[in-house]
Amino acid sequence: MDATPLFLMVAAGLFRLTGDLEFIRSLRPNLLAALGWLERYGDRDGDGYVEYIRESKVGLENQGWKDSWDSVRFRDGRLAEPPIALCEVQGYVYDAKLRAADLLAALGETVRAAELRRQAARLKERFNRDFWLADRGYYALALDGRKRPVDSVTSNPGHLLWSGIADEAKARAVTARLLAPELFSGWGIRTLATAEAGYNPLSYHNGSVWPHDTSVVAAGLGRCGFLDEAGRLVAALLEAAAEFPAFRLPELFAGYGREEVGFPVPYPTASSPQAWAAGTVMLGLRTLLGLEADIPNRRLVLRPHLPPQVRYLELSGLRVGPARLELRVRRQGGVTKAEVRGDLAGLKLEEG
Repeated sequence: MDATPLFLMVAAGLFRLTGDLEFIRSLRPNLLAALGWLERYGDRDGDGYVEYIRESKVGLENQGWKDSWDSVRFRDGRLAEPPIALCEVQGYVYDAKLRAADLLAALGETVRAAELRRQAARLKERFNRDFWLADRGYYALALDGRKRPVDSVTSNPGHLLWSGIADEAKARAVTARLLAPELFSGWGIRTLATAEAGYNPLSYHNGSVWPHDTSVVAAGLGRCGFLDEAGRLVAALLEAAAEFPAFRLPELFAGYGREEVGFPVPYPTASSPQAWAAGTVMLGLRTLLGLEADIPNRRLVLRPHLPPQVRYLELSGLRVGPARLELRVRRQGGVTKAEVRGDLAGLKLEEG
């Protein structure tokens, strides 16, 4: 369910990184087709949310990134019945519409871009009303086929910080919950909180830790300005990597707490290497650096914030659009400072 909005997000990210408008122009039919799919096929019942249901006798029952058969549960352990509208997918759709609006505006289609921004604003307002669990101070994992909030505490709402759909006040509450012991194992964010009825530290999606999932949460914390918390998660992942052969993060590991065992317990059938897990390190570095490119507007943003466990970070041969850079970042006395060398190629560097 998330591939289509993520395609739009990646296309916009590519444009910000390269400024290649002609390539984006060549993608225009695909961008419009993706937007059309979200409206006509993703939103099955016209309620404004993208949902899924398996219509054949084979295939995936759950079609989000947590695609195991038992991954969408209520707090009492009951399985949710489809059609299911996952919270993080609505966030991806929100971000995708905003990013697609930027692309269409760059192509001169300002009217269509303005309508997409209005759609995104309406989605954000509806979402924060319908998915918020006031009694839990947290977002629901999903809405089920009867539009009931699936009220378990999971890692999924961390993705809402990354996509930007969470209201500011709610983002603070979500952050506090994510870093509490029931979700944060000390090595990463559990897929399901320990207090929920379906929790099992060795379950594929109901208590294990997925490095890529935690890295997306960390990126979301960074986007919302919770830099200490973001650094804490990235540092935990780096420390977890040091416990695995060749410093390679696996697809997932068990959700046992750091204070329980003292090391991340391997998941018996985890893929290693695995592409998502490999990407974790790159997203973690970007989060620590606060690195954002906006090549169409000739801007490069660098706002590094290293956690106490990472005192020095150096990157060489870094390519950002036309720029070729070398970054040296140090943490001294609780303050992070950066030294930038190389050819900015006319980009304006914004540091903070």
